Amino acid sequence: MDSLTAYQVLRQPRHETLRVRGLDMHVTRWGPEPSESASPIFLLHGWLDTGETFQFMVDALQRDWPLVALDWRGFGRSAWPQQGYWFPDYLGDLDALLAELSPAAPARLVGHSMGGNIACSYAGIRPERVRCVVNLEGFGLARTVPAQAPARMRKWLDQLKTQPERKDYASFEELAGIIRFRYPRFSAAQAAFVAAAWGKLDGGRVRLAGDPRHTLVNPIQYKREDTEACWRALRAPLLMLVGEESDHLAKLGADGTTEAFRAIFPHIEFARVAGAGHMLHIERPDLVAPLVESFLDAH
Repeated sequence: MDSLTAYQVLRQPRHETLRVRGLDMHVTRWGPEPSESASPIFLLHGWLDTGETFQFMVDALQRDWPLVALDWRGFGRSAWPQQGYWFPDYLGDLDALLAELSPAAPARLVGHSMGGNIACSYAGIRPERVRCVVNLEGFGLARTVPAQAPARMRKWLDQLKTQPERKDYASFEELAGIIRFRYPRFSAAQAAFVAAAWGKLDGGRVRLAGDPRHTLVNPIQYKREDTEACWRALRAPLLMLVGEESDHLAKLGADGTTEAFRAIFPHIEFARVAGAGHMLHIERPDLVAPLVESFLDAH
């Protein structure tokens, strides 16, 4: 990797493996060890991402916080379950992780995208276990209708007959170039860092570390009504950060309006991040980190 494009880490990460619900799960830590006076803050990454890419936001924080970032099952360096992936398992993994690392104190959760959805759902399901939530672009998915179910199930059955393709690349530099093409707001150094987190050297090629089965269609349709019922039970302080240049809210139509979210979360705090799309914690950590830190200080 060209030293000119190497990202210079400011806060050194520590890596460890925890046994969570029968799987070896990778955890990245930053800052001091948690204590009774400083409980851990859990960083929950999004779909096809890893916990390590919170590095940019972590480096932009003013204080040293006890931070813990889990790689969800089948992502990053965590193990792949044989039985596939079901959304409730992420809630089960988070529940087990909090029982292990924050057994007494309600947890502070910072989640991006899928991680933000998990955080908000969990905070409604177990409100006594959550102190506050920062949701970075975790808006849920578009509504489905029952008529879509047969075709979705048929596609899933067809996909079971073949092995999903595991993408590979000639080098980390090639992968970094593709990442930067997809996320043009990333700097070259950020793209190179993310490529190293997302990729794994295997037989002279660089393969994506995540399980390719994540790309298979889920035969169980997303039910936004069920998700919103969990969200409505959330009682913890909630900050939602939105990238001003993100298109994710627009895809939800009426469900993506500020009014719709305030109807579910009457106490929600909104903040918009200039110059950021969906990957706002990487694209504008200089703006995201102060908002997150101020909220954590207040709660």
